[in-house]
Amino acid sequence: MTSTVSHIVVLTGDLVGSTAMTPAQVARAIDALSDCAAMQSDWHGAPLHFTRHRGDGWQAVLARPALALRSALAFRAALRSEGSEFDSYMSLAEGPVTGSVGPDLNAETADVFVASGDGLDMLKLLSLSERMVYSRSGKGGALNAVTVLADHISQHWTPAQAAAIQPFLAPGDDPSYTEVARTLGKSRQAVTKALDAAAYPALKIALQSIEETANG
Repeated sequence: MTSTVSHIVVLTGDLVGSTAMTPAQVARAIDALSDCAAMQSDWHGAPLHFTRHRGDGWQAVLARPALALRSALAFRAALRSEGSEFDSYMSLAEGPVTGSVGPDLNAETADVFVASGDGLDMLKLLSLSERMVYSRSGKGGALNAVTVLADHISQHWTPAQAAAIQPFLAPGDDPSYTEVARTLGKSRQAVTKALDAAAYPALKIALQSIEETANG
């Protein structure tokens, strides 16, 4: 019997400044990430198997690699919308895996999981301003460059900007500005202003370009 080989992205994260957080704050952050992972299962057509990882870390599997940066930004938006004190390092590694994955990602030992964990360790060890890294066997350069730039932009999202951009990060057509404004209890003009300040127009083009190239 031949085992199925699939191409995935493993996202390994760790909360920024978690040692200074209260247990309630850590739980709030993890709940926001878990809810975001559940929402993204429709994007990827498969569960992300969100797993608490190494203390205040976490891990998820992305079945559609083309959407990986979009997913990472959605996780950041979910955190930042809870408050400016919330953020996460995120290491994305793309590669093959044999057989089924999950539900407990702590039990996974494939090379792509190791690479994702190593990328996270590198981010934290270097103590640079970057909080996202993307590695892809033999082809990571350009995609990682876009990831670094998107990381720089999204690190500066305010909670209001993050809350506004989160529904617009779903793949496909943009949601109704009016409906988003109503959900957030804001005016349509306020949502538009927040999206512009969060650099959504540029990020939208960048994400669509990545996904069109991957699917081409």
